[in-house]
Amino acid sequence: MSDPPRVILGLDPGIARLGFGLLQVQGDQIRHLEHGCLETRSTALVPDRLRTLYDGVRELRSRYVVTDVAMELLFHTRNVSTAIVVGQARGVAMLAAVDAGIALGEYTPTQVKQVVAGFGGAGKRQMQETIALLLHLPAPPASDDAADALAIALCHAQQLQLRQLLAAAGVGSR
Repeated sequence: MSDPPRVILGLDPGIARLGFGLLQVQGDQIRHLEHGCLETRSTALVPDRLRTLYDGVRELRSRYVVTDVAMELLFHTRNVSTAIVVGQARGVAMLAAVDAGIALGEYTPTQVKQVVAGFGGAGKRQMQETIALLLHLPAPPASDDAADALAIALCHAQQLQLRQLLAAAGVGSR
């Protein structure tokens, strides 16, 4: 008997654009479900923009039975104002996405690039082309934010598969 499918929601939070990517994983099969961006108006107040992101992520969750959420860990930036507002967007997205029973995976940009492209210094274009190849998409995702979200979801999917292989081999269990 095979394990039930898992649905991974990959998120690349930002205040102006929040990239998302949804994948279904069953055994060693990864299937693309959807990707895109949630956008906020630059003229709106920050609380209104955060509400838009929250509502958008909740709406995505209402369309799919999400079992896992994957996000990029915050990276250091010189612009403190940007870091704060991105942190707020990340927190709101996490709140909207994660309920009891939903696994959360967090990965550094280098981890995502290493797992997906095989090289921790992979560029945007290389990542987009690799994502299209791995997910059998007709073309690379047009949006960097959506591509990043798919890459984060792919990283999580591959980590899940690795854990399953190790568990089946009895490695790491006590």
